[in-house]
Amino acid sequence: MAWPLDVIVIVGVALLFDFSNGFHDAANSVATVVSTRVLSPRIAVGWAALFNFVAFVAFGVHVAKTIGKGVVDPSVVTSPMILAGVLGALLWNLLTWYFGLPTSSSHALIGGFAGAAIALAGPGAVIVTGISKIARFIVLAPLIGLVAGFVIMLLVMWICRGATPMRVDAVFRRLQLVSAAAYSLGHGGNDAQKTMGIIVALLYAKGYLHGEFHVPLWVVLASEAAIALGTLFGGWRIVKTMGMKITKLRPVGGFCAETAGAITLFGATAAGIPVSTTHTITGAIIGVGVTATRKLSAVKWGVAGRIVWAWILTMPMAALIAALCAFALRAVGWPR
Repeated sequence: MAWPLDVIVIVGVALLFDFSNGFHDAANSVATVVSTRVLSPRIAVGWAALFNFVAFVAFGVHVAKTIGKGVVDPSVVTSPMILAGVLGALLWNLLTWYFGLPTSSSHALIGGFAGAAIALAGPGAVIVTGISKIARFIVLAPLIGLVAGFVIMLLVMWICRGATPMRVDAVFRRLQLVSAAAYSLGHGGNDAQKTMGIIVALLYAKGYLHGEFHVPLWVVLASEAAIALGTLFGGWRIVKTMGMKITKLRPVGGFCAETAGAITLFGATAAGIPVSTTHTITGAIIGVGVTATRKLSAVKWGVAGRIVWAWILTMPMAALIAALCAFALRAVGWPR
C-alpha cells in the first residue's frame, strides 16, 4: 500500500530530526573521551555511532510509548501537528548547534509536539501529567548525573589512592573506552526512541497501525540508523563546550562522568522516561570536576549558567517555533 505524500514527508523530516539529534548530541557521547585525548575525534564519533545503532538490542520501547501516547492525546493527533512539532524541534536544534549550546533535543521535540498541539487543537490536547513528569527530569536528570559523578569519582579516588598518577592515567585510558561505549548505548537507547514515538504516533493517526501500541522493526532500525549517522558527522562546536569549557578532565574523570551518565540513562530508559542526555552528562561532568579538585571554582560557572538558561528556554522556544509552523501549515492548507 503506497503512502500519501504527507506521510512520506513527515517520516523523512522526523528522521532528519533524528539525524540532527545525533550530530547535536554527538558531544554528549564523545566530548569527554576526546577532551581527555583517549581517542581522536574521528575514531570517537565512529565508536559512539556504533553503540548508538546497536542500542535497540539492549532496550525496549518504553520511551517511544511515552512520546507516542503520553504527551499529546492520540485522538487529536494529525499529520500537520506532527510535522509542525518536528520542524519546531529541528529548527531549535540547528539554532542552538550554531551557537554551540548543548541543549536537549529530547525536550525540543516534546516542546515542539506540545506547542503544535496547542496551536491546532487547544490546550486540552496536551496530557499535563505526561508533560509534568518529563519537565521534572529537566531538574532531576542533571542532579542525578551530578550526584552519581561525584560519588563514582570519590570512590575511584579512594580505590586508586596508592597508585601513581601515571598508572591511574594508563588504566583509565583503557576503561574510558568502555564507559564511552556504555554512555553511547544509553544515548541511542533513550534518544532514538523519541523519533520512534513520533513516527508511530503518525502511523496510528493515519490508520496504518492498529491495536496495542507497538513499534514496527523498520521504524526501530531507521531511527537508530539516523541517530548513528548524525553522531558520525559530529557536532564539534558543542564538543568544545562540553569537553573543554565546563571543567578540565583527565581520563579518570572522563570515565567517571560517562559511567555516571550511562547509569542514569539506563535507569530512565527502563522506566520509560525521556530524559536529556545533554542534561545528564553536564551534571556528571560538574560532579566529577568538583570531586576531583575539591573546590567549586574548578567548574566554569559562567559557561554552566548559559547552558542552564538554554535548558530552561528549550521547551517553550521549540513550542513557539512549532506553533508558528503549525499556523503556517494551516494557512497554506497543508496537506492538500
